[in-house]
Amino acid sequence: MAVDQEKKKQLQERILSEAENSKMTCKKALKIASELDCLPIEVGNECNKMDVKLVGCQLGCF
Repeated sequence: MAVDQEKKKQLQERILSEAENSKMTCKKALKIASELDCLPIEVGNECNKMDVKLVGCQLGCF
C-alpha cells in the first residue's frame, strides 16, 4: 500500500518532530503509524529514507 503525497508529508513532519538526534523509538513509530492510519512498515521505510534510526524495538517490526 503506497502512502499518498499528503499523508507522506504528514508522516515526514511527525518523524522530524518525534526524532531526537536522528533516532526514534519503536514505540513512537508505532504510535505515529496508528495516529496517521498507515502501516508500521511505511513509517519504517520513511525513517530509512530520512536517515532516522529506529531504536528500542519491541517486536522486531523495523
